[in-house]
Amino acid sequence: MTITMTVLFIGAGLALLVAGGESLVRGASGLARRLGISPLLIGLVVVGFGTSTPELTTSMAAALRDAPEIAVGNVIGSNIANILLILGLAALLRPIRIDPRPFRRDGSALAISALAGAGALAFIGLERWVGAVLLTGLAVYLLVSWLTGRDRSAAQEEAAPATRPAGRLWVELAFLGAGFAGVIFGAGLLVDGAVSAATALGVPQAVIGLTIVAVGTSLPELAASLSAARRGEGDIAFGNIVGSNIFNILGILGVTALVSPLQVTGGLAGSDLGVMLAASALLLALAIWKQRLSRLHGAIFLALYAAYIASMALA
Repeated sequence: MTITMTVLFIGAGLALLVAGGESLVRGASGLARRLGISPLLIGLVVVGFGTSTPELTTSMAAALRDAPEIAVGNVIGSNIANILLILGLAALLRPIRIDPRPFRRDGSALAISALAGAGALAFIGLERWVGAVLLTGLAVYLLVSWLTGRDRSAAQEEAAPATRPAGRLWVELAFLGAGFAGVIFGAGLLVDGAVSAATALGVPQAVIGLTIVAVGTSLPELAASLSAARRGEGDIAFGNIVGSNIFNILGILGVTALVSPLQVTGGLAGSDLGVMLAASALLLALAIWKQRLSRLHGAIFLALYAAYIASMALA
């Protein structure tokens, strides 16, 4: 593949992923409101998990194309970028307050999923049974979230009954279909371009997965979080990142392992996992002790992310 074609593949893949992710979230949100699904589940599944669809399709495409370091690097790099880059930018734009009540549940899930994913990658590998365990953990988290949030959501809906959106059902379905098509084809183009770039430049696949692919597939989270922060809805910005990171580990690694078992070695199984765990621990510490992310915290997050990228460039 020529340099021009490689650049076109990467650019087209990123564009399709962003457009497809946004279309998918818009269609799913409209359909959920039309069907009267709880706002809690809309925020958790559609916003947090829906924006992780590009990571899912990209990692699966990479695994099927025998590029395991891009598949796993995409997940690790996305989780690092979600916390240090995206939450850093969102907090710098407007400080984010954190509700301690739901965070006890979601923070625990974030910690457990990060440790489980890191342990599997470092010591076991992504065998099919590991994937089944991770997906079971995701199902348990969703069930607990629904059960613990059901009463609160019912009270909110009783106080302010939800209204069905105007328009036709086929519009939401069209957005869903276009979104799935965009992320699937975009993932394939992005992985092909990334593998070609890594080969041509002599750059390890892991570095490409941790940077270009990871940040590119995190753009839907970036758009959603910055938009929420700008409107003063910091809880949505924060929940989007926490939900995405949980889904990245339990859902994406779980599905990828079931489809194509992977073995990962080198930095991805060591230093990069360490960075992901450290970023998660820093976020948890600030959320528990400060219950907010200030502009100073945002600046620190961004500085740490810049140092992380610089360390890979100099390695």
